[in-house]
Amino acid sequence: MYFCVKCIINSLYISMYRNIIERLRKWKDKKDRKPLILAGARQVGKTYILKRFGEEEFANVAYINCEDNVLAKNLFMEDYNMQRIILAIGAITGQSIEPGRTLIILDEIQESPRGLSVLKYFCENAPQYHVAVAGSLLGITMHKGESFPVGKVDVLHIYPMTFDEFLLAKGKKQLFDILRSKDWMTLKLLKSEYIRILREYYFVGGMPEAVNMFVDTNDAIAVREIQNNILYTYQKDISKHVPVSESNRINMVWQSMPSQLVKENKKFIYGVAKPGGRAKDFEVAIQWLMDAGLVYKVERVNEAKMPLKFYVDMSSFKLFLLDCGLLGAMSETPPELLLVSENGMEESKGAFTENYLMSQLVATSDTSVFYYSNNAKLEIDFLIQHGNAIVPIEAKAEENLRSKSLSTFVASHPDMHGLRFSMSDYREQDWVTNVPLYAVTSYFLDE
Repeated sequence: MYFCVKCIINSLYISMYRNIIERLRKWKDKKDRKPLILAGARQVGKTYILKRFGEEEFANVAYINCEDNVLAKNLFMEDYNMQRIILAIGAITGQSIEPGRTLIILDEIQESPRGLSVLKYFCENAPQYHVAVAGSLLGITMHKGESFPVGKVDVLHIYPMTFDEFLLAKGKKQLFDILRSKDWMTLKLLKSEYIRILREYYFVGGMPEAVNMFVDTNDAIAVREIQNNILYTYQKDISKHVPVSESNRINMVWQSMPSQLVKENKKFIYGVAKPGGRAKDFEVAIQWLMDAGLVYKVERVNEAKMPLKFYVDMSSFKLFLLDCGLLGAMSETPPELLLVSENGMEESKGAFTENYLMSQLVATSDTSVFYYSNNAKLEIDFLIQHGNAIVPIEAKAEENLRSKSLSTFVASHPDMHGLRFSMSDYREQDWVTNVPLYAVTSYFLDE
């Protein structure tokens, strides 16, 4: 049975730490601060984190939901007189609006006519006020009849909760601290505990509602119901925002995701979405899913040279879901297959591992992610630019450390050092560093 998860978000959420809090604090203190857009897919926790940030960092918070507040519907329609708008926000919220002491939050900003446009005038005519808006990537990027305030806003992206945030949500502060310290010897001693929780994360994923339900109830059925509700909401969004002809194509791509990811090389095949399908049939659909934040695109490069974007082969790419928990729900994978190590999942175990790794890379790294392959069937799962270096990355679902492709690739690129994520312990070799899968976020956040 479907129910509106967002309706219970504020009453049920436990106190969840999110890494983005630190970036919000930096925004607050910037001298050239502009109105902030916190963008992300639906239900990744935008509203919760802005409210928490406001409560921790400001004397008061003036919060308006532009979707369900009748008074807010026409707040910006009359004109862009900032004195009038500030007075109106104070009256609607019952809060005193003081520069430097009040955080103004405009939630679901895309639902208010001219809501995005008003941010330009906050920037130009009322820069002393702290204004943060939350909206789905879909609503913001596809808002009809209104131009995006380019150059007049700061933008931060928020993603599903990472594994280290999941640890804190479970109350595992000590495990979190050890992970962040990169105390590899202690991590080795606690390996079984980290792997147990990582497998929980594979099942639950990082959608805050699902995490909250798992922490509160430890009920796999209840978690899967939450995940299915989120997937239902996403499908309703597809129907809401695009014509029927295009929504059919988007649904074909969306529903094909588990089949795409279980393939050995993960390359997106149009024929899997629809027999005989071609690029021109699905280009708009794929871009829509990317704009909505529901999928991540990893393009192939045919040369491992700086900058990687110069060497993109636009005809070959992989798509990953925004969350490994939603991948489990979409593929109807029984919870026990994700929670138990020796489960016979075979190829699908690799799909979950790569999807997990991709989601952590997106959430913790500011760089684009690519992959490499050549005619000799040598393939590198991921390639990123890290500082002035290109880093080839391999994902291993278990402790198998055989890396024929990675070792061959590094041997032909002696200026590079490989990075392998697996269930094995941390170890340094002359050509590769092995990092435990449960340490992905900490490894990149603290680099």
